[in-house]
Amino acid sequence: MTGLCEGRVVVVTGGGRGIGREYCLMLAAQGAKVVVNDLGAEADGTGIDLSPAAQVVADIRAAGGEAVVNGSDVSDWDQAKAMIDQAISTFGKLDVVINNAGILRDRMMVNMTEAEWDAVIKVHLKGTFAPAHHAAAYWRDLNKATGERVNSRIINTSSVSGIYGNIGQTNYGAAKAGIAAFTIIAARELRRYGITVNAIAPGALTRLTENLGPPPTEERRERMHPRWIAPIAVWLASEQSSEVTGRMFEASGALLGIAEGWHRGPTADAVDDPTVLGPIVADLVERARLNAGMDGKDLD
Repeated sequence: MTGLCEGRVVVVTGGGRGIGREYCLMLAAQGAKVVVNDLGAEADGTGIDLSPAAQVVADIRAAGGEAVVNGSDVSDWDQAKAMIDQAISTFGKLDVVINNAGILRDRMMVNMTEAEWDAVIKVHLKGTFAPAHHAAAYWRDLNKATGERVNSRIINTSSVSGIYGNIGQTNYGAAKAGIAAFTIIAARELRRYGITVNAIAPGALTRLTENLGPPPTEERRERMHPRWIAPIAVWLASEQSSEVTGRMFEASGALLGIAEGWHRGPTADAVDDPTVLGPIVADLVERARLNAGMDGKDLD
């Protein structure tokens, strides 16, 4: 039986462990040829170890699939381009980029250092933009050369920490909220070429998250296993998803849903005197929907 992604060439950043590993394995099982990108850094972004990516590639090849290792730093402009070029030179084309690489340097905002802010913003936000830019430029040029729309995908990784907000993660949350906005805008810009852009806010226990709360029960480990995230990523990578773009999917072992973005709430007539704003703002706040908590529901 033909796989859902048969013959499609996919780059997965952060593909050596956790969610990225599950993406790579399921994509390959569905017929994709996979570039497994991973620096193999520690959770805070330090160090280099290509063995996790190499192990994923070995597992894919042992199962009869096709995959290669890539050790590029996705937040480095030239290395990100080299990664895209490797996919094209190795497999003859590129169809999908899944931006999944990430690090954590959690700290309360008043204690956060400049370096902790900069590192997280660079890896997540620039590490999404750079591969997406180089891939999109390749697809745009292909569209112009052939006159035909491509059937290509960019799939980004956001987080409920970014779209809903989590204490202790101003750097990570800001980056993930930026990725959400990037996804919406890029989807609008690239649709005319046949490129869709979507994002996933995953809920999973990985080496980045499993130590953030109390020790998980076995039931929670199963419900929050990274394998639950892979099906929506693989479907979005397929040709079946061509009509879906600019969306934010929440995915975990508990649910699959769409997170809805900012919408204008209550309004009032404009005023030019700040001294009269008190009761007007109080009324707007009273009528406005509360911000969501980390569960995606209104805060009490």
